[in-house]
Formats: sequence, structure tokens, C-alpha cells
Amino acid sequence: MRKPESPVGTVEIAGHSGQKHRGFLEGALLLLLLLVTGALVTLGLLYAHSKGRRLPPFTSWLCFSEEEKTFLKRAPRDIKTPKDADEPCTTPGCVTAAARLLQNMDRSQEPCDDFYQYACGGWLRHHVIPETNSRYSVFDILREELEIVLKGVLENSTTKDRPAMQKARMLYRSCMNESVIEERDSKPLLDILEVVGGWPVATDNWNERAGPRWELERQLAVLNAQFNRRVLIDLFIWNDDQNSSRHIIYIDQPTLGMPSREYYFSAGTAQKVREAYLQFMVSVATMLRADMSLPEDSSLVREDMRQVLELETQLANATAPQEERHDVTALYRRVGLEELQDKFGLKGFNWTLFIQTVLSSVNITLLPDEQVVVYGSPYLQHLEDVIDVYSARTMQNYLVWRLVLDRISSLSQRFKDARASYRKALYGTTVEEVRWRECVSYVNSNMESAVGSLYVKEAFPGDSKSVVRELIHKVRAVFVETLDELSWMDESSRKKAQEKAMSIREQIGYPDYILEDKDRHLDEEYSNLNFSEDLYFENGLQNLKAGAQRSLKKLREKVDQNLWIIGAAVVNAFYSPNRNQIVFPAGILQPPFFSKEQPQALNFGGIGMVIGHEITHGFDDNGRNFDKDGNMLDWWTDFSAQHFQERSECMVHQYGNYSWDLADGQNVNGFSTLGENIADNGGVRQAYKAYLKWLSEGGKDQQLPGLELTREQLFFVNYAQVWCGSYRPEFAVQSIKTDVHSPLKYRVLGSLQNLAAFADAFHCAQGTPMHPKVRCRVW
Repeated sequence: MRKPESPVGTVEIAGHSGQKHRGFLEGALLLLLLLVTGALVTLGLLYAHSKGRRLPPFTSWLCFSEEEKTFLKRAPRDIKTPKDADEPCTTPGCVTAAARLLQNMDRSQEPCDDFYQYACGGWLRHHVIPETNSRYSVFDILREELEIVLKGVLENSTTKDRPAMQKARMLYRSCMNESVIEERDSKPLLDILEVVGGWPVATDNWNERAGPRWELERQLAVLNAQFNRRVLIDLFIWNDDQNSSRHIIYIDQPTLGMPSREYYFSAGTAQKVREAYLQFMVSVATMLRADMSLPEDSSLVREDMRQVLELETQLANATAPQEERHDVTALYRRVGLEELQDKFGLKGFNWTLFIQTVLSSVNITLLPDEQVVVYGSPYLQHLEDVIDVYSARTMQNYLVWRLVLDRISSLSQRFKDARASYRKALYGTTVEEVRWRECVSYVNSNMESAVGSLYVKEAFPGDSKSVVRELIHKVRAVFVETLDELSWMDESSRKKAQEKAMSIREQIGYPDYILEDKDRHLDEEYSNLNFSEDLYFENGLQNLKAGAQRSLKKLREKVDQNLWIIGAAVVNAFYSPNRNQIVFPAGILQPPFFSKEQPQALNFGGIGMVIGHEITHGFDDNGRNFDKDGNMLDWWTDFSAQHFQERSECMVHQYGNYSWDLADGQNVNGFSTLGENIADNGGVRQAYKAYLKWLSEGGKDQQLPGLELTREQLFFVNYAQVWCGSYRPEFAVQSIKTDVHSPLKYRVLGSLQNLAAFADAFHCAQGTPMHPKVRCRVW
């Protein structure tokens, strides 16, 4: 799999994904609060309009009568905005922010008992998980709003479009062309089955016709180079961990057909998912056999697919659990081709043939002294025994199944219907995502530079970059200052940490070239793609091949340290340890994270926290292994490393003791979530200190109307509300196994329980849940 970057947000899921909770306010009090809030919001917006201010974009949840809309369109009066920090701010941005905070809160809750319920109880009560979603959160709502913008720009083509935009819009139209997709049905899939050597379960006499000529090395190479599917063995190109200026070949354990290895051998919910997965395989194979005019043979199909599941179960057993793969220094093993063949022979598997066949697709020849980094040594040792057991037929059935599984979304509706029971068991969803959202997401994922350009031109304020850059400088400065407080770190390690923090490079909003019409780089990025409105399936194959080739070509290219690792139209943020780089796409630079129109308390509690989170990733259990230049290098003294380990163990135990009822009472995995928990704790701490420093240096922040909260309390409420959201039970069970982030609730509670400043801000007595006797702190 591709080397991971560290995102601040939640993992990608099926659909966009809150569970409905009851409030505890008595009816009369709730009615009064709603009436007052409604009046405040309406009057505030009318008053704000009278001063000539445009309403901010994040107001789609507010509804106005026709009379109110008419009033809002009237010419503004010249009324001065109050500048006194003690006066409530009544600008449109402030009123909208106040309304959002009020609506999301449950002020009947005691903040010192359960701050998450206090901050998010209203949100949980008002938001029901859509039938298409397995989880629903503030992140998902922001993604939905972003997708509405993308839908508009993708459907609004003009004759002046440059080639990159034309291709993005063509890809979108082909995805939306459902009548043609239905008419073509399974034909495009059947065509590519021949390219990959046939699917034995849906091929007549495969054993006799193709079996004798079958070679595992070439089959894996075709899937990798032509379809970007790294099955059985994950071969990819990435920055060399020990020399970030060059690329190198990596060999790692692969992903599996189901999201987590535990689904293959655990009982309970996992068994139901396993059964649905097998039935899904059987249904698809049966349908394709019928389309190939082969006789119905249910016993053969079920037996073939049972063996495929058995094989994949053995592969799952061979993979190392995620919590055992946190120490990148232990994973990294660089070898030559001869040593690779000697140590991991896999019963005659020809590594040179496999790797060279993959690289030949981009005209690269292996060097005699070519080096390879093996990340999955234990897996490869177990794989030898697995390969030795199963026949060529079963191996080919599995390889092709993984390709078929990946292509189901590009086929007609009957194939998605065959997948429905599996998705219900896995995610709890009963309805497919609405088509236009699926298509917007697909085009954005595959043409992120072109779509990012369209999004930025449509919806991103041009001067937001400079404002966010200033916030980055403030939070980073506080992080560096805070290092002096850490008695557990000696001077040598502290100096190295300061150097690394000051060397972190930031990317904000979008790369400049995507907006420059005279710069041809954007069009050249997609020059090999030639889409057709009637060939959605084939368009997808082009994208797969282009993605594979783009990655493989890097082997002989110098590392571009200015390369953006993600597109602009993304609601997330990232840290890259190999580049020592933080990235904040345009998509996340919107309320509640950031707005120039809302108080700085909210900006520091929103995007400021995200900035601190990403900076801290450079010093979490993974990032700490890399130096200021992105090279894997141990810059720690034994003294500092030992104390880092001890403090990390405190967090492992803290989060590992959180029991999540929604996930069948399973506890959070404190080991696999450690990096994100360290980043959450460091992020909110540094952002809060940066906010206090800004105030102490003369920063003026007005109060919000209708909220009897101090500026410090506003910071923490907005921080918590960034993580409002809930899950379906099925997805909770999956998430607690696969997500490197703690569940949303515990991201808030865990970090704030560890922060003395929070207890001070809300006057929480020691011994209350939010002011525990024992706190954990790394940074």
C-alpha cells in the first residue's frame, strides 16, 4: 500500500456519513431557547445585512420566509460595526457562528461531566444518519457542501475550457450516463477478463486452456501495472525513508478484500460480514457465467468461491496487525535483488521477473545493483506456505476477484444490487449514494488538480492563504517555545526538535499552477487521458493505468519536495514525514474550522488546532523517527527516547480504557491510535496557548451574541464541535478495528481531560470526569 500520510480527519467510508440522541431540556425551556435563538439569528442577520455585509457561505441550514428574503435584499444603511471587544459582535459571520454553536450545544449538560455531550448534544439530536451513510459528522456535512459546489462547476462547461477541465467534465458526464452504463451491462468487464487471463470460475475449461501457461509473476505484474491493483504482494514506489531525496521500490503486505483482517476469523458481527462477502462473490460469479452463456453450476461456483475466501483468510493470517507496524524503523529492510530472492524465494517465485515486468510498462530497466525496501518481511515468510498450498486455479480466481470487486461500482445496477447485503452487513447502509455525489467524488479523486482548480476559482477566498499562513507561524512558534517546558527532554534532543519544527514546510489552499492559464503543467498532467462520454468503464481503466504509471515513473525521477500530496477540494489536512511538510487544502479552510468573519477564538480552536495537530504529527510515535529533512534517522538520546516511551504508554492506557458501547463494548485500541492521540493532544494544547499569546499581545476578540461563554470557553466549544458526529453500529465495529483515529467522542474527551487549561476555563473541580487526578502529556 502507498506510504501513509497523517490526516487530521476521519477515514474515508461508504457514503458520507451521527446517531440521534435525545436532549434533556424540559419542553418549555427548549421551546424558549429555540424561540430566543431563532429571534437572535434572524435579527442579527437582518442587522448585519443593514451594514452591507454578505452572508457567509456556511448558512445553508438557515431558512428564511419570502418576506425576510425581500428585507435582506434591501439597500444597506450606513451603520458602523462595533469595535469594542466587550460588545457582542453582530456581523453576519459572528451571528452565524453564534447560531451554529448554540444549535449544536446541549446546555442542560454539565461540561465538567461530559463535555462532548455539552458541546455536541444538540448536533446529535438534530442530525440523523442518512440511509446512504455509515457515519455522519461535521466533516461529512462539509464534504457534502463541497460536493454541491463541485457538482455545479462540473456541470457548467464552457467553450473556453482548457483541456484539463474538459476532460474532468467529460469524465463526470460519462459517470452520470446511467442509461448507457445499463445498456452495456457486463460487457466491458467481460472484455478485460480476457486481458488478465480469464476468471476460472466464469471460464469454460480454464484448467486445460490457460492453466498450464499460468505464471504468478506475470499475473501480479499485469494487475499492478495495468490496473493499479496490488494484490498478494504490494509493490510501489515512494521516497526512500533513509534518503528522502530519492525514490525506491517498496515491497509490503497487501490490502485485503474486506477492510480488516479480523473479519476473516473473528466471530459475531465479523461472521455475518464474512457470510455476506462469500454470497456476494458467488452472486457475481453466477451472473457472469450466465452472461458468458455457460451452464449453471451452483456447486462449482460456491466451491470455487469458498476456496477463494479460504485463501484470503490465510493471507489475512499472514499479515501483521496494524498495531505491530507502528515502528517504521523495525519495518524497514533494504536488500538487493539477489538477497530478496534468497530470503523470500516463495517456492520459486522469480522476483526479478515480477519487478521487471511491472517496470517495463514505463520503460524502466532494473539495475544490477537495484535496491528494494522490504516492509513486510514476516508476511513474505508466511506467504511462501500459502502459495504452496493452493492451485493455479484458486490463485487466479482470487486475483481476478480482487479486480472484479474493484470494478463493481462501474457496472450496471444489478451488480450493485448483488453487493447490497454485503454493504449492509459491513456498513449498516441500506441505500446507495445518490449518483451525482458518487460521480463528483470519483472525478475529484482521479483528477484532483483539475477539480481543485474549478473549486478554488468558484469558492475559495484568495486572501485566506496569507491569514492561515500567519496562524501557522503563531502555532509553530508556540510549539517551539513549549519544548523548553519539557523536563523529560534533554538539551540535545530539544535542539533537534526545535530545528525540525522550524524546518516544517507548509502548503496552503492549492498549488499556484492550477490557476495559471499560461502554465501548461495542469493540462500535461492529463495529456494521456482521452475520455468518451459513452465509455465510463473504459475511462475508469484509463485512470487506473495512469495512476499506476505516474507512480512507477517516479523510480528514476528526483523527488519533488514541492509536490502536493493531495488535491485542493478536500476536507482534511495532512503531514508527510518524508517531506516534513504540512498540507491544508482549500476544502478545510471554511467554518467551523476557519473564517475571517468569525472570532479568532473559533479560528484558533478550529484550524489552529488542526495546524497544531499536523505539526505534532512530526513528533508522534512515527514522525519522531524522521529528521528535519524527512530522513529516517534516530536523533534522540536514550534519555529522551525512554521518557517519550513512558509518556506515550500513559496515553495508550488512557485511550485503551475507553469502552465504546456502539462497537459491542469493545475498547479503543490505544496502540493503533497512539499517533493520532498524541497529535490531538498536542494540537489543542498548542493552539490554545497560541490564542492566549495572541490575546496577550493585544489581539481583540469580540464576544458572540446569545452565548454566556468566555473567549477561552468559546475556543474549547468550537474545538469539540469540529468532532460532532455519530456512527452506525456496524461501522463502529469496523472503525474500532481499522481507524487509526479514536472515535470522535473520545478524541474530544481524551485530549481535554489531559489539559489543565480546560478545567480552569470551565472551573471543573478535581475528581470530576473532565478533571481527572492523572493526566497524560507528551508534547
